[in-house]
Amino acid sequence: MKDKTIEKVGLNLRRLRQQKGWSQAQLAELADIHPNYIGYIERGERNVTIQKLAQIAKALQCTPAELFHDIF
Repeated sequence: MKDKTIEKVGLNLRRLRQQKGWSQAQLAELADIHPNYIGYIERGERNVTIQKLAQIAKALQCTPAELFHDIF
């Protein structure tokens, strides 16, 4: 069973990425993360580390808090 918090982070990541008009591969390159891993996160299949969230937020030019929008 998927954790709702992990799913919501994934949905927020997808929303922010799509707002930029980027593919998963483009974001992955900018964040120095494997493209498959971005997909796993967006689908709520990976419990991502703080380090990876920071890399993703930096690539998206957003705060890590934006990845947690509307969770709590």
